[in-house]
Amino acid sequence: MAASANIARHLPLMAERQPGRPAVKIPRGRDAAGRIDYLELGFAGLDAEVNAWVNRLAGRGVRRGDRVLVMVRQGLPLIAAAFALFKLGAVPVIIDPGMGRKNFLACVARSRPRVLLGIPAAQLASRLFRGAFASVEVRVWVSGAATARQPVGGAPAGAPMVESDAGELAAVLFTSGSTGAPKGVCYTHGMFDAQVRLVRDAYGIAPGEVDLPMLPIFALFNPALGLTTVVPEIDPSRPAAVEPEKIVAAIRQEGVTNSFGSPTLWRKIFDHCLARGVTLPSLRRVLCAGAAVPASLWADAARVLPHGRLHSPYGATEALPVATLGADEYEFRPELGALLGRPLPANQVRVIPLTDRPLPGLAAAGDLPAGAVGEIVVAGPTVTREYDGLPEATARAKMVDAAGAVWHRMGDAGRIDAAGRLWFCGRLAERVETPAGTLHTEPVEQVFRGHPAVARCALIGLGPPGAQVPALVVQPAAGRGPGDGRLARELLALAARHPHTAAITRIYFHPAFPVDVRHNAKIHRLTLARWAGGARAFAGEAVRA
Repeated sequence: MAASANIARHLPLMAERQPGRPAVKIPRGRDAAGRIDYLELGFAGLDAEVNAWVNRLAGRGVRRGDRVLVMVRQGLPLIAAAFALFKLGAVPVIIDPGMGRKNFLACVARSRPRVLLGIPAAQLASRLFRGAFASVEVRVWVSGAATARQPVGGAPAGAPMVESDAGELAAVLFTSGSTGAPKGVCYTHGMFDAQVRLVRDAYGIAPGEVDLPMLPIFALFNPALGLTTVVPEIDPSRPAAVEPEKIVAAIRQEGVTNSFGSPTLWRKIFDHCLARGVTLPSLRRVLCAGAAVPASLWADAARVLPHGRLHSPYGATEALPVATLGADEYEFRPELGALLGRPLPANQVRVIPLTDRPLPGLAAAGDLPAGAVGEIVVAGPTVTREYDGLPEATARAKMVDAAGAVWHRMGDAGRIDAAGRLWFCGRLAERVETPAGTLHTEPVEQVFRGHPAVARCALIGLGPPGAQVPALVVQPAAGRGPGDGRLARELLALAARHPHTAAITRIYFHPAFPVDVRHNAKIHRLTLARWAGGARAFAGEAVRA
């Protein structure tokens, strides 16, 4: 019989190899000296905590194959609950509560959980919205405190672990729905195992390092990698409200060597450091993803990370990681898009002609000449095979090649250059189709991001595809605004200097862009396009008058 592929098997192995090394640290206030006070569990202690959760869940009737909606706090409850469910062979269902109530309830109904593992607020919601939670038969209440623990006195030394094969469903993780309805992505134990290997090998991560993950779900990899997880003082439902001084204090106090966060979060952290002349010498690597990393962030990383490097992994919930870019390889070529780096050796990446229709197989996709813009598709060990309960969405996003390998359509436009590097041009759903041709968001927006008065900008299309008028929406930097039209004139003059932006003759100003909750970085451009239909534009003729 083949060895079990259950992803939970890594924790007892780490508990045996490094029992006393801290596995997780959860902030619980400040000590008398003003330092962050942490609740700390070693790997052996975390293993015992997971066993206690296994006992409790099994005692409540949770069994192999059950779908379990997980609505707990980040930190110890999320890590312990997830590993306990893996160990039982149950399937955690993890939905981002920040996607909005309507989307969230639709995702709950579609995922059909038998068990609700949740804090009191989640349990109350399940009673208020009974229709969405109709499949729930078992409710397991969990404390709302991030530091809450299960009693371990009655836990056996090693609670039994089911033998899972690589193809067995391990979890259902929902996409953010930034350019469409959120979808449940089916992960197997083998895919999780492959992710651990790819992340470890791509970035040289070693047991004993210290990680501060600013996206809670990324903490789930750490026990398998042998990393200490320092839970950040951040509200995952409101990441933009992060207080950068708290993140900096945790990094410096705990000697954090690795951290993941969006460009928006790292912009705030780097700005805080630069304004105070502070560096982060313990950091070996910063992983920045969720949106394209702006040129200014690459430049500032060298000033804040004296012994570390900024990396930008590329991927999606359905396929992660696909490619990676390090600071030493970064290149600014706005006409090409945003450089994503090189595909990881385990992956196959191609660019196929743009189309919105389903494709029965890779052979039907067609070919493109080198350097041409098309849709990025990928095959590899972490590529998921299907969406949960959405066969039509699966048909639109997946293709199979002659060898039987599943290819995922990333929904991103891009190109591969002569050196084999991958470039990102934008989301397919956000491309602008004008009578003169197609414009993609990233090559256009990069031209304007460097303007000191621009906090964010977005290419939008007005009108029906094929006859759209391109326009730019700008969120001015703090203290700046449209004023008498001077900023609009400057941006239109900037547009006229580049062939691929010369068609933009309308500028809109918006005070605060709608963005995704998960990364606070993905702009909802389609929402902005609808807003612009009733807003005032600064047109080329008007601002020159």
